[in-house]
Amino acid sequence: MNPEVMANFMEALGIMGKGMLGIFVVIVVIAVLVYLLTKISSRKSS
Repeated sequence: MNPEVMANFMEALGIMGKGMLGIFVVIVVIAVLVYLLTKISSRKSS
């Protein structure tokens, strides 16, 4: 395999990994916010 192609592939994997990590972090943040909002709203109703 051409070394230039392999270098491009490895760079693409790095970019893809950062993108997937970003998506994962956003999903975790949204899940925590939803959890906290449900805890806050359940205290007010009781």
